[in-house]
Amino acid sequence: MYVFFEDDGQLKTGTLLSEQPASLQIELPSARRLKVRSDRVLLRFASPSAADALHEAQRLRAEIDLDFLWEVCAETEFGFEELARDYFGAHPSPSPPQALAIALALYGAPMYFYKKGRGLYKKAPPEALAAARASRERKAREAAQMDVWYRDLCEKRMPDALRDKLSMLLYTPDKASLEYKAFTAACDALKMHPVVLAQACGALPSTHEYHFNRFLAHTFPRGTAFPSYGALPELPELPFDDVQAITIDDSATTEFDDAFSVRSLGDGKTEIGLHIACPALAMAHGAPLDAIARSRLSTVYMPGRKITMLPDAVIEAFTLAEGTSPAALSLYVTMDAEGTLLHQETRLNRISIAANLRLHEIGEAFTRDAAPNDPPHTETLRALWRFAQRRAAARGKSEIPRIEFSFYVGWEAAPEGVVTIEPRLRGAALDRLIAECAIFVNNAWGQWLAERNIVGIYRIQNNGRVKMNTRPGEHQGLGVSHYLWATSPLRRYSDLVNQRQLVAVLQNEAPPFKAGDSELLAIIADFETVYRQYAEFQSEMERYWCLRWLLQENVESANAVVTRENSARLNDIPLNITLPDLPNTIAPGAVIRVALNNIDLLFSTVEARYLGEVS
Repeated sequence: MYVFFEDDGQLKTGTLLSEQPASLQIELPSARRLKVRSDRVLLRFASPSAADALHEAQRLRAEIDLDFLWEVCAETEFGFEELARDYFGAHPSPSPPQALAIALALYGAPMYFYKKGRGLYKKAPPEALAAARASRERKAREAAQMDVWYRDLCEKRMPDALRDKLSMLLYTPDKASLEYKAFTAACDALKMHPVVLAQACGALPSTHEYHFNRFLAHTFPRGTAFPSYGALPELPELPFDDVQAITIDDSATTEFDDAFSVRSLGDGKTEIGLHIACPALAMAHGAPLDAIARSRLSTVYMPGRKITMLPDAVIEAFTLAEGTSPAALSLYVTMDAEGTLLHQETRLNRISIAANLRLHEIGEAFTRDAAPNDPPHTETLRALWRFAQRRAAARGKSEIPRIEFSFYVGWEAAPEGVVTIEPRLRGAALDRLIAECAIFVNNAWGQWLAERNIVGIYRIQNNGRVKMNTRPGEHQGLGVSHYLWATSPLRRYSDLVNQRQLVAVLQNEAPPFKAGDSELLAIIADFETVYRQYAEFQSEMERYWCLRWLLQENVESANAVVTRENSARLNDIPLNITLPDLPNTIAPGAVIRVALNNIDLLFSTVEARYLGEVS
């Protein structure tokens, strides 16, 4: 006796060896034996043999037209033997191969026939069958299209359809898309990383664009264009103070947030003016323009590029640009001849910007006594320097000089840019002058808000940990009791929020935020997250440009300082490297010579090898 049964999702035939009430022992044509539940058996037959019956059934199945079979079957439920009798005209019953052939056809065509029970089926409704056919045809077309793409990719050609979706393929993959399936199939076949394959196909405009576009895809998925925000509101009439203020920034700065002025008041008294651009006058809390700044939270910096927090038109309206008279939130400090603070006052006003000075052009003439050939504005800088020295002494915190590096990218010199990396002593006189003025403003305005029980966004440092809070607390690293971020409202949303609080108090209005405001707490949390994310990207791009510099300058070996076990930092550029072969006898701080090879700009890696210690 032979049986036809269902097992593990397949229809099989076999020889019946023994039978129990609930199960059968069956031997397959391959001689393998199975224990099968009784309810899995679809048909029993005496001849032909199990193997012959299945072989003949498969031959007959190949000749069955499924469309015709669907047309002739009953509208109600039916069994496969019943349909086999009608289809083959076999009366009173079909042969085992005929019954098996129909069962195989029904079982293998779920689009045409719905399974309703053991050996029972029902034909699919016409509309369902039409939809299934359309789906099958679509899948066939998709499979053919994917195959075309796959073959192009394997031959290192990027199809136009995939080129248009390169951002999705490399940065935010849609694993259900046909393009992604074809792309990953080619990567698997070629054993290539997706980025490497894209580069091999000539789809990456440059290694720099790859890194930049990856950041945009994750951080600005809707692009960097600003949405519409309407016209800027009319500003209130502000008193004009005819000071001759100057700004001090690097050569790439266009958002001039802060300016400084010095004015003699007679009787040995001097007035120091610390002026901050005032976009809060035109950016009401909750307005469309505020929503833009709230979404970005900060300007993004990187060598050779930046993504501003605010639209260019807004920056131009409020930046402290040379030759303009912009609105400002100003802190005036009066000192006597000995540098003792006599009075300080915060005002909203307009000021005259005499010059936008650049860091690399100033020099240190202001640190010395006056001389006939002093550059313009040296006397202003000299007075600010005296002010900064006294403020530093009052804080009791001295900055440890250290080398920092400035990156300049010339995009005109070459399609992918030419980078210049210049060392700069951090903690030099000009840095200290700027830092002390900023610290003084942030400390003074922090105290000013706190005295009036107005919340703000403060930076607090305690036991080495820095955090942001709506309540003031000591910043131990700076040596001040209050440290409000308020000096960069064109570049940081936290500063803009604080400026709104300050301006509201000056205008005798209710400030936008009160203590415990959930929105303010959310702003702090979001700002810290985004600010950290932007800083990490800046660091990644500085590493990239360091590697570009090594290739550009054909540097194959360099001096480095050991920082820790198996790690060092190059002397000439701020590049950290890993040295697997660095002897453990070399202590941190030692100067060594390293070889630099196999620079990979896509993955920002370099292979470094220890050459020896530099005496």
